[in-house]
Amino acid sequence: MTIKTKLGPLRAEFSSRGLCRLDFRGSDLPVATGGFARQLEAYADGKAVRFSSRLDFSSGTPFQQKVWRALQTIPRGETRSYAWVARKIGRPRAVRAVGAACGANPIPVIVPCHRVIASDGSIGGFGGGLALKRRLLALESAKL
Repeated sequence: MTIKTKLGPLRAEFSSRGLCRLDFRGSDLPVATGGFARQLEAYADGKAVRFSSRLDFSSGTPFQQKVWRALQTIPRGETRSYAWVARKIGRPRAVRAVGAACGANPIPVIVPCHRVIASDGSIGGFGGGLALKRRLLALESAKL
């Protein structure tokens, strides 16, 4: 399904387990309405949203799934470093692997990989592009 937001069209895919993919490419799929679409629209409007959809992380390795769960603990409006995430999952030397797992995150925004920055305070990377990462952080009033 496609969800039209102020951030642009988002394509959402669901499996029998829950939301399994969200990306910024949009699509020619039907435009969605309903609870999840309203939650994404509210988020794009700058509102604090507690997303209620179940998430399907089955496309990831066990390591990636640990990283993605850790990302969900980063509060809105705050950032953490890749090193922080590595320590959080008990793998303090796996900073680069954490970065790769963030890059492989199939459900950005809901699993907030955009809240992860480099230890030196630089913005790091983002699959949707650095301009979009800055926009998401600004939307959440995160300080860099």
